[in-house]
Amino acid sequence: MNSLLLELGRALPAGRFLSDPDVLSSYAHDEAERAPFAVPGAVVRPRSTTEVATVVAFCAEHGIPVIGRGAGTGLSGGANAVPGCVVVSFEAMNAIVRIDPEERLAVVQPGVVNEELRQAAARHGLWYPPDPASAPWSTIGGNVSTNAGGVCCVKYGVTRDYVLGLEAVMGRGDVVRLGRRTAKGVAGYDLTGLMVGSEGTLGLVTEVTLRLRGARAAERTVVGAFDGLAAAGRAVAEVTASGVVPSALELVDRHCLRAVDDWKHMGLTESGDVLLLARCDAPGPAGDEEAERVLSCFEKGGATWSARSTDEAEADALFAARRLAYPALERLGAVLTEDVCVPRMLVPEMLGRIEDVAAAHDVTIATLAHAGDGNLHPMTVVPPGDDDARARGHAALERVVDEALSLGGTVTGEHGVGLLKKRGLEAELGHEVLALHRAVKRALDPAGIFNPGKVFT
Repeated sequence: MNSLLLELGRALPAGRFLSDPDVLSSYAHDEAERAPFAVPGAVVRPRSTTEVATVVAFCAEHGIPVIGRGAGTGLSGGANAVPGCVVVSFEAMNAIVRIDPEERLAVVQPGVVNEELRQAAARHGLWYPPDPASAPWSTIGGNVSTNAGGVCCVKYGVTRDYVLGLEAVMGRGDVVRLGRRTAKGVAGYDLTGLMVGSEGTLGLVTEVTLRLRGARAAERTVVGAFDGLAAAGRAVAEVTASGVVPSALELVDRHCLRAVDDWKHMGLTESGDVLLLARCDAPGPAGDEEAERVLSCFEKGGATWSARSTDEAEADALFAARRLAYPALERLGAVLTEDVCVPRMLVPEMLGRIEDVAAAHDVTIATLAHAGDGNLHPMTVVPPGDDDARARGHAALERVVDEALSLGGTVTGEHGVGLLKKRGLEAELGHEVLALHRAVKRALDPAGIFNPGKVFT
């Protein structure tokens, strides 16, 4: 243990500083299978903004890297440790400070689990929409770091759309408050928006003020089965062209369906090769009309069967199956995952290209998609110990990124850049825009300690 780090430990209250090698190893990386990592030099679990500021000031003075960490559920390596770093884990800063029903906002610490906030808001008749698949485990701090989305973001937006303001510890240990708590406000640059999605490269967020919505109307669920990705993609394009904005439009391909069936025996593969799951939540008769229009779009797209679900439990089970797809694939081996987004009308083209890439690299690519907003998650499973399959899978997913960019897409819709998307980000943004990013980084992180080596550094 570096003597400097031991000095940091002495500056903190008892129980905050961790140095046991076995414990440190458990904080070394997130869930990204392809991203490199190191064992951190130390882990700090602060309980207050003041303690976070102490850590940042010390590390800035001595040039020690600082990595912020939520629940470690990320899929891009954004929370991975680098040699000699201090990982700041926010697991103990997990208080819902307050929920204000009149102003429809919540003030929370970064360690609050997404689903716990949603449940707390519901007790006040309110709703926090961002709902990543990891909502039962991921934290608000991590969601803010990557600007997380989820199933309903096709209609209700992503995390950035709900962050009104935040408290953060910046470059030399300074504590700042950014943003506002009012419904409107245009004073100054949008530094709050800049922090959201910055993946811990500009500072450490210690409190977040979030916009809440009123309780949502009842949802209507529409299900369609298709004999292939091309037909399902055509149905997605039909929904987009119709002008209907569903509250969810999810695609689950045959590989994901089979993995869930093998695990949970739900009979999903009996329905078809690809499922589209849609929900409409416009209030009153308008919601019924939207559901019927989506049903018509599925039929026009070539569904082998489609129906509007009248059984709420059955509908919930189908969406639960969609969330189970990733852990179901994990049972088969290491899951290499991607996260690209293309213009919505080009979803059919992108799905076809993913199939071509899989064939060219002799791999099986399973695909989940937030199809309503063009956000696709192609994944390939690597059997234990099969290094050749890992290399082919990695090459295939890199090609998927290139194909998305060639269609005018982006390298990440919600997982963040982290370590895995740096090459793609450079191709997407270009040197001039990357220079602007680096200038912002230097201005806000003059000591260069925040999450070095990630995103574009």
